[in-house]
Amino acid sequence: MNVEPSRRTKKTRSRAPVNTPAKVTVHTATYTGPQVSSCDDPHILIAKRAYELYSERGYRHGNALDDWLDAEREILSQIPPV
Repeated sequence: MNVEPSRRTKKTRSRAPVNTPAKVTVHTATYTGPQVSSCDDPHILIAKRAYELYSERGYRHGNALDDWLDAEREILSQIPPV
């Protein structure tokens, strides 16, 4: 009788199926600096004032640059220099 020794296999840990997605943890950073509201933005303030000047003229076209420059002069004169 020819008896061969039995081959033993090592027991291994079972693995997750290949198509199982791994868990991903996403850390989001939150900005904690000073918040600037749209009211503090000089560009927005100038645009709003230029529109007010445009409406005061009866919504007549042709003076957009003058309205912008007048609004810019008014708004920037109210902001203290840095």
